[in-house]
Amino acid sequence: MSAGRASEGAGCITWWGFSPARDLLSTGPVRLEGEINVLLVGSGDPRHILKTISGLQDHKSLNVWVIENSMEVVARQLLLLYLALMPKEKKTEVFLELFGNGEIRSQTEQTLRRAASQLSLSVTETLETATHPCLNTSLLKFKERDELARIFKLWLQPQPSSSSSECSAPILMSKAWDYRVRQHLGTRYDSKKSCFDWDLTMKLHEKGCGVINKQQYTRWRERGLAFEMREGVYQITNPSLLSSRVFNQKGDKVAVRGYWGDIVSSPYLSFGIETDDKSLLKTQNGQHIKTAQDISFANVQKLFQSLSSRRGCPTTFQSDAEPEEPSPEADRKSVTLHFLKSSSDLMCLNGISVTFLPMDSLNKLPEKQKYSHFFNIIYFSASCVHQFGPTTRQIAAPDAVIVVELAKYILDVNKEQEAGFAKKVVSIALEAEFEPWHEGKSDDVHAVFVPQRK
Repeated sequence: MSAGRASEGAGCITWWGFSPARDLLSTGPVRLEGEINVLLVGSGDPRHILKTISGLQDHKSLNVWVIENSMEVVARQLLLLYLALMPKEKKTEVFLELFGNGEIRSQTEQTLRRAASQLSLSVTETLETATHPCLNTSLLKFKERDELARIFKLWLQPQPSSSSSECSAPILMSKAWDYRVRQHLGTRYDSKKSCFDWDLTMKLHEKGCGVINKQQYTRWRERGLAFEMREGVYQITNPSLLSSRVFNQKGDKVAVRGYWGDIVSSPYLSFGIETDDKSLLKTQNGQHIKTAQDISFANVQKLFQSLSSRRGCPTTFQSDAEPEEPSPEADRKSVTLHFLKSSSDLMCLNGISVTFLPMDSLNKLPEKQKYSHFFNIIYFSASCVHQFGPTTRQIAAPDAVIVVELAKYILDVNKEQEAGFAKKVVSIALEAEFEPWHEGKSDDVHAVFVPQRK
């Protein structure tokens, strides 16, 4: 177990995954040619999307379909994809800052507000087609899109700073974070640095994450700051990491807004513990020269370069309509046109689309002819493996690959529970008529399955 109360460390909302980014096309048997359809269930962040695009051959097309169990996670997925598609060269720092920091710089907040404004316009317009192929929310329910608009509106509100003396309605991240740490450690709070060191050396380092630096990990555990890449003041609350959690108080259900995500495993797992550039993993006197922050930066920068190489011609939107008298319909069209012009500033990637599906859609997909034996790859996060069931076979292509995230990096789980979880995943897969794929090298981070041979 981690040095704290069981099950509290991982939180109840997945802001980042508990596994490194994977090129899903190279996970499992070799893929067929042509158009590839991938379904992600509960991935929590766009790491697999970006990594899979980076390994995609020029002549192939990739359609990614995303299901999350929270619209707050969908909002963040959209934000991170929006940042990835910005044509700016120097965006890696801003991406990582919003990805893994509870508090951000004022310049980063400005970028967040611009993105939230544009994303809010995109989800409130009832368009039949997506405003951008990688930010497609047109299949979400109206109430889900309303919820997204509400979340983006919250992001646009002035955020409190940890240096501010005002403690009114807006949530102060430093207080929300400290509340979680106190709840998690309980009586051990006064010796918290020893607890942090135990989780790092006896857990993460033992699991092969030696690149996670003690100073940076302790800073993140204490303050929620994973990426501090340049001199600057990180004290404005990052609203994309805030969410609501429902508690029972004297028989009444009360929604409390705060930080309810991971406070133990760290956002370094997504991009910072593996790399193809082995020079970043060099050690000197038994110590890693580079840190997980350095590797995260190098990996994300490389992923963004891959996106740029697939960049198509930017789409331009122009209106040839004659000027008319103002009307509600005309107002809506002008708002739509405003977003379309703004979205045309984002990179359009040749042969790539990302579509968000309703939260409850997984069990309904088998009922639709379109999705019959449709998905070449289906990914389940550790927190969503219970949704992997017999109906999965109906939406999986005949040669489909199922990838399931295991519990290796969930520090609240001990070795026996981790092994038990892996066995349970195999049992679920067999019941759903899938079998373990044995041809590849064993991986204790993800389990890979293929349809049973009849």
